[in-house]
Amino acid sequence: MQQLKELIQEATVLVSGSPEAEAVRMLQICNACRYCEGFCAVFPAMTRRIDFNVADLNYLANLCHNCGACLHACQYAPPHEFGVNIPLVMAQVRKDTYMTYAWPKSFAALYKKNGLTTVLASSCSLIAFLLLTLWVNGNLLSGPINGNFYAIFSHNTLALMFGLVSAYALLALSLGIFSFWRQISVGDISGAAAAEATHDALTLKYLGGGHGDGCNNEDDSFSLWRKRFHHFTFYGFMFCFAATSVATLYHYLLDLHAPYALTSLPVLLGTVGGIGLLIGPAGLLYLNLRRNTEHGDKSQKPMDRAFIVLLFSIGASGLVLLAYRDTTYMAFLLAIHLGFVMAFFLTMPYGKFGHGFYRLAALLKNAVEKRQQNKALFGSE
Repeated sequence: MQQLKELIQEATVLVSGSPEAEAVRMLQICNACRYCEGFCAVFPAMTRRIDFNVADLNYLANLCHNCGACLHACQYAPPHEFGVNIPLVMAQVRKDTYMTYAWPKSFAALYKKNGLTTVLASSCSLIAFLLLTLWVNGNLLSGPINGNFYAIFSHNTLALMFGLVSAYALLALSLGIFSFWRQISVGDISGAAAAEATHDALTLKYLGGGHGDGCNNEDDSFSLWRKRFHHFTFYGFMFCFAATSVATLYHYLLDLHAPYALTSLPVLLGTVGGIGLLIGPAGLLYLNLRRNTEHGDKSQKPMDRAFIVLLFSIGASGLVLLAYRDTTYMAFLLAIHLGFVMAFFLTMPYGKFGHGFYRLAALLKNAVEKRQQNKALFGSE
């Protein structure tokens, strides 16, 4: 009880005009109205609360998928004097969440700076460094070498370089999400709850809009394209990850070394993933450029677009590299592709990539919380 009082008190001393204070104000109006209660997971989760502390706000903000349905349905949305804009305030609180749980804490400001200019500058710097290395070593245009990347950069060099960077990125993300979960979580995780959260995340259930017809992008009309392009992007990335994982197993367990045939499993998985990373990010960037300015936080658009452009660049450079891997341009194209991939890993803990993990944690919390409520009301989950 004392802890509950402290949490409620924490919510009442939020800085006036801050995203958190605005979120409390708007959610209290929504709680009184409840018109959008069936729209997505946010509003049922909201109605399970009377007061909103910081943990509640962080949880609800990451549960929001910014589909925009509630904004277009709301009778209190701007220009009404109440000015209720849930997608905007949830996006603002989400950014505060990322900065609050960033590890190390001193790197939190990178969420503000991780825009398109930063990402492209990082990518170009790494590409230039790799190209210079190849030029100094005389490997920049060394002639056809049967698509063998490791004749340019040794396997151990690439494994060490990307292993260290990816390990740091995963560590930074894991520590942040662990702290986030520790604050928002109450109760045990059942297998059913974990299965529901996984299903909702993999199917992007709450990008279906208020009635399953899709998101509102430019106006009141619904479209499923935002959900579809997210699927292309997510599963394109996962296919690329699967390609790398299979190639690792081939190398270490089966003693089968690259280059692999075009019909091999790693190449097929990577090709499908690369195509997904062309279609998905291109579509998301198109929608992002055309989206209603009332949707979300415009200050985060540079970070969103940087992430989209970087994924597209990885997919495009990877496919071009595959197409020209048996030519004299292979080393040059390899440096470009590796530069984009390295920039992705370096910016991963402090950019848009992390939102998926925070959202998964929020979906898991939602699944657990629903079962707690059902058990309290009906004696079973």
